Amino acid sequence: MKAIVSNALPRLLAELCVLFVLYLVGGELVAWLGWPIPAGVMGMALLLVLFAVGAVKPGTLQRGAGWLMAQMLLFFIPALMSLLDYGSLMRSEGWRILLVIALSTLVVMVVTALTVELVCRWSLRHEA
Repeated sequence: MKAIVSNALPRLLAELCVLFVLYLVGGELVAWLGWPIPAGVMGMALLLVLFAVGAVKPGTLQRGAGWLMAQMLLFFIPALMSLLDYGSLMRSEGWRILLVIALSTLVVMVVTALTVELVCRWSLRHEA
Protein backbone atom coordinates (compact mmCIF):
# COMPACT_ATOMS: atom_id res chain seq x y z
CA MET A 1 0.00 0.00 0.00
CA LYS A 2 2.78 2.42 0.92
CA ALA A 3 4.54 1.74 -2.41
CA ILE A 4 1.37 2.62 -4.32
CA VAL A 5 1.04 5.92 -2.48
CA SER A 6 4.72 6.74 -2.88
CA ASN A 7 4.53 6.12 -6.65
CA ALA A 8 1.22 7.94 -7.06
CA LEU A 9 2.22 11.24 -5.44
CA PRO A 10 5.18 12.06 -7.73
CA ARG A 11 3.10 11.17 -10.78
CA LEU A 12 0.22 13.34 -9.58
CA LEU A 13 2.58 16.26 -8.97
CA ALA A 14 4.20 15.82 -12.38
CA GLU A 15 0.81 15.80 -14.11
CA LEU A 16 -0.30 18.89 -12.19
CA CYS A 17 2.94 20.62 -13.19
CA VAL A 18 2.32 19.81 -16.86
CA LEU A 19 -1.20 21.21 -16.65
CA PHE A 20 0.07 24.32 -14.85
CA VAL A 21 2.77 24.89 -17.47
CA LEU A 22 0.14 24.64 -20.20
CA TYR A 23 -1.89 27.25 -18.32
CA LEU A 24 1.16 29.56 -18.10
CA VAL A 25 2.03 29.06 -21.77
CA GLY A 26 -1.59 29.74 -22.65
CA GLY A 27 -1.45 32.99 -20.67
CA GLU A 28 1.71 34.08 -22.44
CA LEU A 29 0.22 33.21 -25.81
CA VAL A 30 -2.98 35.14 -25.06
CA ALA A 31 -0.94 38.17 -23.98
CA TRP A 32 1.28 37.96 -27.06
CA LEU A 33 -1.66 37.60 -29.46
CA GLY A 34 -3.81 40.12 -27.60
CA TRP A 35 -6.82 37.81 -27.64
CA PRO A 36 -9.58 38.43 -25.06
CA ILE A 37 -9.82 34.83 -23.83
CA PRO A 38 -8.78 33.31 -20.51
CA ALA A 39 -5.37 31.70 -20.21
CA GLY A 40 -6.97 28.45 -19.09
CA VAL A 41 -8.98 28.20 -22.30
CA MET A 42 -5.85 28.74 -24.37
CA GLY A 43 -4.03 26.16 -22.26
CA MET A 44 -6.81 23.65 -22.91
CA ALA A 45 -6.59 24.42 -26.64
CA LEU A 46 -2.85 23.76 -26.50
CA LEU A 47 -3.51 20.50 -24.70
CA LEU A 48 -6.06 19.54 -27.36
CA VAL A 49 -3.44 20.20 -30.04
CA LEU A 50 -0.93 18.06 -28.15
CA PHE A 51 -3.51 15.28 -27.96
CA ALA A 52 -4.36 15.64 -31.66
CA VAL A 53 -0.76 15.40 -32.88
CA GLY A 54 -0.07 12.50 -30.54
CA ALA A 55 2.57 14.30 -28.48
CA VAL A 56 0.60 13.56 -25.30
CA LYS A 57 -1.71 10.62 -24.68
CA PRO A 58 -4.89 11.53 -22.76
CA GLY A 59 -4.27 8.83 -20.17
CA THR A 60 -0.97 10.38 -19.14
CA LEU A 61 -2.69 13.33 -17.48
CA GLN A 62 -5.71 11.46 -16.16
CA ARG A 63 -4.69 11.41 -12.49
CA GLY A 64 -3.88 15.16 -12.34
CA ALA A 65 -7.00 16.16 -14.24
CA GLY A 66 -9.11 13.90 -12.05
CA TRP A 67 -7.70 15.43 -8.90
CA LEU A 68 -8.41 18.96 -10.18
CA MET A 69 -11.97 17.97 -11.07
CA ALA A 70 -12.46 16.57 -7.58
CA GLN A 71 -11.38 19.91 -6.08
CA MET A 72 -13.63 22.09 -8.26
CA LEU A 73 -16.23 22.54 -5.52
CA LEU A 74 -13.68 24.57 -3.56
CA PHE A 75 -13.61 27.11 -6.38
CA PHE A 76 -17.39 27.56 -6.37
CA ILE A 77 -18.05 27.92 -2.63
CA PRO A 78 -16.78 31.56 -2.43
CA ALA A 79 -19.00 32.53 -5.35
CA LEU A 80 -22.04 30.94 -3.74
CA MET A 81 -21.35 32.56 -0.39
CA SER A 82 -21.11 35.99 -2.01
CA LEU A 83 -24.75 35.62 -3.12
CA LEU A 84 -25.77 36.15 0.51
CA ASP A 85 -24.56 39.75 0.18
CA TYR A 86 -26.79 40.37 -2.85
CA GLY A 87 -30.17 39.06 -1.70
CA SER A 88 -32.12 42.00 -3.16
CA LEU A 89 -30.46 41.51 -6.54
CA MET A 90 -31.34 37.83 -6.47
CA ARG A 91 -34.96 38.61 -5.61
CA SER A 92 -35.37 41.11 -8.44
CA GLU A 93 -33.15 39.61 -11.16
CA GLY A 94 -32.70 36.03 -9.97
CA TRP A 95 -34.76 34.41 -12.69
CA ARG A 96 -32.71 36.17 -15.38
CA ILE A 97 -29.46 35.15 -13.75
CA LEU A 98 -30.65 31.54 -13.49
CA LEU A 99 -31.77 31.61 -17.12
CA VAL A 100 -28.36 32.83 -18.25
CA ILE A 101 -26.64 30.18 -16.11
CA ALA A 102 -28.88 27.43 -17.49
CA LEU A 103 -28.48 28.49 -21.11
CA SER A 104 -24.73 28.96 -20.84
CA THR A 105 -24.38 25.55 -19.18
CA LEU A 106 -26.42 23.99 -21.97
CA VAL A 107 -24.31 25.70 -24.63
CA VAL A 108 -21.09 24.53 -22.97
CA MET A 109 -22.38 20.97 -22.76
CA VAL A 110 -23.47 20.93 -26.42
CA VAL A 111 -20.22 22.47 -27.67
CA THR A 112 -18.19 20.05 -25.55
CA ALA A 113 -20.15 17.08 -26.87
CA LEU A 114 -19.74 18.23 -30.47
CA THR A 115 -16.03 18.83 -29.97
CA VAL A 116 -15.51 15.39 -28.46
CA GLU A 117 -17.48 13.83 -31.29
CA LEU A 118 -15.44 15.65 -33.94
CA VAL A 119 -12.14 14.77 -32.28
CA CYS A 120 -13.16 11.11 -31.98
CA ARG A 121 -14.17 10.97 -35.64
CA TRP A 122 -10.94 12.72 -36.66
CA SER A 123 -8.94 10.31 -34.51
CA LEU A 124 -10.65 7.26 -36.02
CA ARG A 125 -10.04 8.56 -39.57
CA HIS A 126 -6.35 9.09 -38.89
CA GLU A 127 -5.92 5.68 -37.22
CA ALA A 128 -7.41 3.87 -40.23
